[in-house]
Amino acid sequence: MRVLIVGGGGREHTLAWKIRQSPLVDVLFAAPGNPGIAREATCVPIGVDAHSDLVTFARRERVDLAVVGPEAPLVAGLADRFAEGGVTVFGPSARAAAIEGSKVFAKDLMRRHSIPTAQSSTFDDPDRARRYCRELGAPLVVKADGLAAGKGAIVCRSLEEADAAIAECMERKAFGASGARVVVEEFMRGEEVSFFALANGHDAIALAAAQDHKTIFDGDRGPNTGGMGAFSPVGVFHEALEKRVMEAIVRPTLTALADQGAPYRGVLYVGLMLTSQGPKVVEFNCRFGDPECQVLLTRAPGDLIPWLLAAARGAAWPPATAWPHNASVCVSVASGGYPGAYVTGLPIRGVDAAEARAGVHVFHSGTAEREGQLVTAGGRVLGVTAVAESLEKAIAAAYAAVGDISFDGMHSRTDIGRRRMAPSVGRGTAPEGRRP
Repeated sequence: MRVLIVGGGGREHTLAWKIRQSPLVDVLFAAPGNPGIAREATCVPIGVDAHSDLVTFARRERVDLAVVGPEAPLVAGLADRFAEGGVTVFGPSARAAAIEGSKVFAKDLMRRHSIPTAQSSTFDDPDRARRYCRELGAPLVVKADGLAAGKGAIVCRSLEEADAAIAECMERKAFGASGARVVVEEFMRGEEVSFFALANGHDAIALAAAQDHKTIFDGDRGPNTGGMGAFSPVGVFHEALEKRVMEAIVRPTLTALADQGAPYRGVLYVGLMLTSQGPKVVEFNCRFGDPECQVLLTRAPGDLIPWLLAAARGAAWPPATAWPHNASVCVSVASGGYPGAYVTGLPIRGVDAAEARAGVHVFHSGTAEREGQLVTAGGRVLGVTAVAESLEKAIAAAYAAVGDISFDGMHSRTDIGRRRMAPSVGRGTAPEGRRP
């Protein structure tokens, strides 16, 4: 098989690493890729928004399967373009990807189909939004309607913070057109879990759960990021709870999308809050999370390709393989100043030493190569991931590997994975975000 991965971040590096292991794959391309992905695939300089060029390349290179990693090209219709060009694609159509592309769309769908989620209302007028905040009471959550790189949901502990969040989205336009409408919703309390399922348009199969850490500083403090780390499995997410989520949330959501002419083919990320009333949806994403992808796929058993093909083709699922009883932890290594302004082009040292450790994989999120030197090229630079027989050992291995790496201003959290050992009580709705 000839496979093309679209994207150039840590999620796509992880996909390339896993797909490269398949005996079915002869040739692997990535567009645009990154220096880490280049060790697994042939990288081609085509951006994720260059849809026509991507389709032309896939047709010319006789690509058998295109795997779209990021959400933005999916929401913009890249899967549709591949399908129209006769290229088999793993990833939902634009109409189905609206489950992530519009919070309003997702909330309306859940409300109409009685899928459990937070009480909310939608506004395109900031004054009306502020009045609703006073009806709802703090704490609450303000969410930009559209894509905002994982930073468009703001937890507000007071009405003053809610007013500021509405101003940020709707008046100062911090998220551009994505913030023209906002969803204001109740603050849910409980343990948050990221759950993943594969869908083939008419059926779904559970993958696994992970838990991520969104804020920049230890103890869940500071501004939101795209994700500062993750771990899997999640002890509180047991088999009975997984079954409940599949039956009460995943399958009704997929049925609702199919009924309105948008059958979902790809991976569905369900951000859950495990409340005292049961699991409720925080958000949906139309792709693997980052850094959740790193901890899921380093644990996932067997060959991923047959599962991606079944989802893409709307075919029957291959025979299932039990997941191993191990754990994976990913620690995001970030540029100083992230998620605000940061410097790029800084030399990175120690990656080879980190990867020499048993069970450790270093996935590139924001790197470049200049004159043979690996340098920083993004806010989140590396995802240092370790797999071990227990969560405690995976944490220790990941942080030992982080200690091998250095660059000016480097920052990482020191508490990734420790929630399971000492779970938070009363954590609220976090900002944005079984078995092959």
